Parts: sequence; structure tokens; C-alpha cells
Amino acid sequence: MVDVDTLKIKVQRIIASVSLVLLVGKFLAFWLTNSVGILTDAMESIVNVVAGFVSLYSLHQAAKPKDEAHPFGHGKVELISASLEGILILIAGLMIIYEGVRRLFHPALVEKLDIGIVIIALAGVVNWVMGWYSVRLGKRYDSIALVAGGKHLQSDTYSTIGLVAGLILLYVTKIGWIDSALALIFGTIIVLTGIGILKKTIANLMDKADRNTLQTVLDTVSRHRRPDWINIHNTKIIKYGSHYYVDCDLTLPWYYSVRQAHVSYNQLKAAIAEEFANRVLFSVHVDPCDYCCCSHCGVENCPYRKAPFVSRLPLTMEELTQSDE
Repeated sequence: MVDVDTLKIKVQRIIASVSLVLLVGKFLAFWLTNSVGILTDAMESIVNVVAGFVSLYSLHQAAKPKDEAHPFGHGKVELISASLEGILILIAGLMIIYEGVRRLFHPALVEKLDIGIVIIALAGVVNWVMGWYSVRLGKRYDSIALVAGGKHLQSDTYSTIGLVAGLILLYVTKIGWIDSALALIFGTIIVLTGIGILKKTIANLMDKADRNTLQTVLDTVSRHRRPDWINIHNTKIIKYGSHYYVDCDLTLPWYYSVRQAHVSYNQLKAAIAEEFANRVLFSVHVDPCDYCCCSHCGVENCPYRKAPFVSRLPLTMEELTQSDE
């Protein structure tokens, strides 16, 4: 079985190391060309490197087991890492815009663009491959740090494509303001990327309900529903790193012993845990049924039934998340 935390750390270590090499290459290209457009790419690479190593540290921290001081583990540190990355991207974008505006009024000579274009294009290809791999693994193993880092690298690649096209145009036409225009356009794209990452991490830090995850739980419970699971409601899910903490209320026949209730609870827990690759901590409050539940209770030969069985109570998103309050 794959050790998710070890795999995430390994991937992030590769990304951080390659980002450092690309940073050196892009600043070499800027030094050769003096292009503010290339400077935008180099500036964002600083963010890539800093964010890459911060993410690596956060993944190391998130992999630590829960302890007395952190009973829910250390997974939230991934959100802090992603938030920091969003802030750094935002700052880099604003700095690039400032430099683009400044160069409009104080133009500088741009040289050796052919070499610079080749370096930037190669760096863009490497960034896209790393970003695709990071997002793919991040989605598979529910790591917001890997997804945020990967999307950042991919957005860097998309801006690189436009940047290379603009640099080729500059190389052919020799029109100086094109360089500044490129900086303004891609600086704005970088700012919007940072804002998007911050919006997502803030939502997760505030434990905003994730309807996609709730829908997965709803589908799982519906597939594995047993006759004595009369109703499931008041469901809440919090994500910490790679783990989910699920809390819900389960309505069972009122006459069940503690042992019988525990068996039903374990069946529900096993069904949901399997869907999330056993990365689930589960807490269930058991509610006793009332006689009004008889027509929806699928338990056969119930000695206390007051009404014939008609149909199961349909499980919907509203029912799943409805609170007793």
C-alpha cells in the first residue's frame, strides 16, 4: 500500500529542487537580455522556489502523527503553506506590474532575445510537466498543498507561452513597449492566480462545507445502506491534510443493545472509510427511532412495529446534513 505522506514529500522535494534550477536559468536569461518580460518569469520563479520549500516543510509537518497537543494531527499546516504561496504569488504579480509600468516611462535596451526565448521556453515545458504531475497526485491523495503548487506551476507555464510569443514579436518588430506590455499582462494573470489560491485556502481554513465530499459520503451510504440504518443526518466533515474527520447522527431501532448499536456503527464506518482509503476518523451519535419511523424502517420481524413498512426514507443532501437543532 502506498504511503501517501511519504509520496507527497518525495514529489514536493523533486519540485522544489527543479524550481531552484529553473530560477537560476531564468535569471541568467534576464541578465543576458535585460528584458522586463523575462524578469516577470524570473520573479515568479523566486515565488516557486520559496513556496516549494515552504510546501516541503509543511508536508513534513503534516505527516507527523497526532499527539496530545494536536489531537487532530498536523494536516492544517498544508493550508497555511498554500496560503503563504498565494500571498507570495500576489506580491510577485504586483512587483511585476510595477516594473512594467516603470519601464514604459524609462525604456531599457533589450539584447540577445534569441537565447532568452530558448531558455524561457524550455523552463516553461519543465514547469508544465511538474505542475501536471503535482496536481494529479494532489487530487488523487487530497493534498491542497500539492494541488496549489501544481496549479501555480501550470499557470506559470501558460503565462510563459504568451511571454514567448510576445518576445518573438519583440524580437521581430523591435518595438520596445511590447516588453512592458507583456509584463503588465502576465503580472495581472499572476495576481489573479494568487487571489484564486487564497480564496480556496481561506475557505478550507474556515472549514467551509465541501459539497463534493459530502456527495461522496451520500453516494457511499446509499450504496451500502443496511435495513437498520433508518436515517443518517447532521453530517459534518472536516479535512486535515490527507485525513477526513466525519461526524454524523445515525438513527437505529430504539431497542438495540449497546453491542448491536456498535456493530451497526462499525458497518457504517467501514463503508465510508473504504471509500476514502481508510483516511477517516469517525464519530457517530446514535439516535433511537420513534414509532413514526416504522413505515420507513426496513428491519424485518421487528417485535415493536406499529405500522407496516412502506418505503425507505430517501437519503438526500438536505437530509444528510440536516441538524437536530
